[in-house]
Amino acid sequence: MLKGKFITLGVTGGIAAYKAADLASKLTGQGAAVHVIMTRSAGEFVRPLTFEALTGNSVSSDLFVSSPGLKMPHIDLAGQADLVVVAPATANILGKLAHGIADDLLTTTLMASTCPVLICPAMNVHMYANRAVQENIVKLAGYGYHFVEPEVGRVACGHFGKGRLAGTDTIVRAITGLLQSPGDMKGLTVVVTAGGTREPIDPVRYITNRSSGKMGYALAEAVSSRGGRVILISARTALKEPPGVELVPVETAREMHCAVMSHYPKADIVIKAAAVADYRCYREASDKIKKTGEKMTLELVRNPDILAELGAKKRDGVTLVGFAAETSQLEKNATEKLSRKNLDLLVANDVTMPGAGFGSDTNIVKLFFAGGRVEALPEMDKLSVAHKILDAVMVIRNTNK
Repeated sequence: MLKGKFITLGVTGGIAAYKAADLASKLTGQGAAVHVIMTRSAGEFVRPLTFEALTGNSVSSDLFVSSPGLKMPHIDLAGQADLVVVAPATANILGKLAHGIADDLLTTTLMASTCPVLICPAMNVHMYANRAVQENIVKLAGYGYHFVEPEVGRVACGHFGKGRLAGTDTIVRAITGLLQSPGDMKGLTVVVTAGGTREPIDPVRYITNRSSGKMGYALAEAVSSRGGRVILISARTALKEPPGVELVPVETAREMHCAVMSHYPKADIVIKAAAVADYRCYREASDKIKKTGEKMTLELVRNPDILAELGAKKRDGVTLVGFAAETSQLEKNATEKLSRKNLDLLVANDVTMPGAGFGSDTNIVKLFFAGGRVEALPEMDKLSVAHKILDAVMVIRNTNK
């Protein structure tokens, strides 16, 4: 995914510096050329040899000492980079950067960088909450720097709270998003639905499906990273809300229908990735239904078909994307659904295939276009699938202008 990308990785002096080794390894494994800058303090936690072994490149740490292939390290490491990442970023580096202080190799490189810069803070809970640190973060965000917020959890000093370095996979997703996303969705409002709806039987039980919401959340994250405004209408999931989105929580199909129709007038793009229940109970019991016999019959009625209604009232300039989870006759069912619901694009997968089922971190999909073209994508992580879908959406929109 990152093949050919030049990433400058700044490692500063916090206990989380050891996690930067895993980050460097994963970025290198995805094909990136990773060049590490270590501050003097970082060298107290992790030795440069660790990063050299993981990346295959020399580590730079001294402003006045050239590394192989770098005549002027702070200029070359800034100028050649597609992205500069600081992980972990201490309170000290945030303060320096916010106030224009450039007194070592990392800070001078950051000052000379014209590519995107991604900052991943990690520090003591109370340090992170300190007013000066928070004001520096706000200032840097205003300057255009990108952030991956720290996680809530136990930090090395034993305190519990917000300050722990974000997980490596989270940082890699942010990096991938920044490098793959040209900002082509800036100015667009995108409604994304996600998760599986729940239809109550009684106050204790409900009907639902196996959807995890991962594909919808990946799409929301991808749209946000490409500059779009995201309205994420989500049924209950175990997922963390992606940064930069407007979350609208719902539970039932009728609640989702109401939310989608409410936000549709402001949408440029609607991506219906949610697994919406086709049926609900005719009557929801007000009390828990007691076990009485060997069989129990539930009377079900149809839920609103949100996607069909959107297709029927589709406005000019709106791009409508649907999903189809199939177990057989994928192409036949997908083609029929694409036409019947008046979609611009339909994303279909066979959920019985390994790597493509509900709850998986990967997906294998086929893209069905309104003009009849079909594009099969290989197995890839869901964020990468999301970007491929958005690439197709933007081609559709540019073609229809």
